[in-house]
Amino acid sequence: MKQLVTNATLLTFAGPDEPRAGAAASNVGLIRQGAVLMDEGVIVAAGPADKVLAHPDSRKGRVHDAGGRVVMPGFVDAHTHPAFAEPRLRDFELRAQGKTYQEIAAAGGGIISSVSALRGTTERDLTVLLQERAARFIECGTTTIEAKSGYGLDKDSELKSLRALKHLGAGGMLGVVPTFLGPHAVPPEYQGRTGEYARFMAREVLPVVAEEKLALYADVFCERGYFGAAECTDFLQAARAAGLGLRVHAEQLTHSGGAKLAARLKACTADHLDHADDDDLGALKAAGTVACLVPGSNHFLGLGSMPPARRILDAGVPVALATDFNPGTCPCWNMQEILAIAVTRMKMSPEEALVSATVNGAWAAGLGKTHGVLAVGQAADLVIYDCEDYRELCYWFGKNLAVTVFKAGKVVHSTAELRV
Repeated sequence: MKQLVTNATLLTFAGPDEPRAGAAASNVGLIRQGAVLMDEGVIVAAGPADKVLAHPDSRKGRVHDAGGRVVMPGFVDAHTHPAFAEPRLRDFELRAQGKTYQEIAAAGGGIISSVSALRGTTERDLTVLLQERAARFIECGTTTIEAKSGYGLDKDSELKSLRALKHLGAGGMLGVVPTFLGPHAVPPEYQGRTGEYARFMAREVLPVVAEEKLALYADVFCERGYFGAAECTDFLQAARAAGLGLRVHAEQLTHSGGAKLAARLKACTADHLDHADDDDLGALKAAGTVACLVPGSNHFLGLGSMPPARRILDAGVPVALATDFNPGTCPCWNMQEILAIAVTRMKMSPEEALVSATVNGAWAAGLGKTHGVLAVGQAADLVIYDCEDYRELCYWFGKNLAVTVFKAGKVVHSTAELRV
């Protein structure tokens, strides 16, 4: 069905066909009186309303009057961990008592505490949980997520997680870019045998992931106490040979070599980067790797520091923003909250934050050719927000401003009937 959104304060994010860095990282492509025409899941016209309304199909579909409100591409959340069974409320309580991430993990909390619950959950029940969580993403304006496994840490549970994510993506309500994160932590049965566990994931699980086409990317947690650069390199090279793209959890807790590893392998993203140095940033820029920052985790953990967004931007590295939605360190699916944190605590401009959560998020998810901008031929994923100034999306923290969400040209969420 053809859909026309008109009378919009339109953010098109028009610009170069690449991740945005430098001056381009601040260009939101604002059109005060804009419109978008959609058909068959793609955008067939977008721009000034008079030009869009001149399109011969503009009178053939349903008309949505945005009433001057902001209309922009759906958020592309390029770093999430939604395939878990239970929240980690004990970790939350311990953190409130002053325990650190490392202390909680050493006491049996952290990633490992999610393993037994995930292993005891059926694929069907996990799929239901994912569908419920997908609805929360959608209602806040996120239309696509990159979604990782990594809470099963054995063959059956990792495959179960990826199959559940595949079921979620097949539903069509929320776009899903699946990632195999087998080396997320070392499970209890492999304690003291980190290298053996990483090799097991590469030799026994990765071939099934590739054969069943369960993932588009592979990821690793390159961090002291988890997986070293050598182990991560071996796993990622095996993943590349199996046809998967690469991502790296890098420099989150300590400076552990993950950023340079991501650059050397020309990974799609290096994520977190809290402890990245200038040499790391130079390597990432040269490699064309996107820096995927997840400040919601730092915020929820109560850390005084944040990922060094300004230094990364000033180094010319393209930045994507993501929620890092997970049960332990960021139980937040609302990208609008991440925008507020990025502006208030990382000193990004509202324009930089919005670019990072849309067009750069799309590039970080491997979808830059088709998502993240409002232009002819792009996916018809867009959102109408209850504000007339786009800066409000970063300002009214704690409030969901999404009114109507379109996925592939269909309304998948709406809080109010627009004028027809």
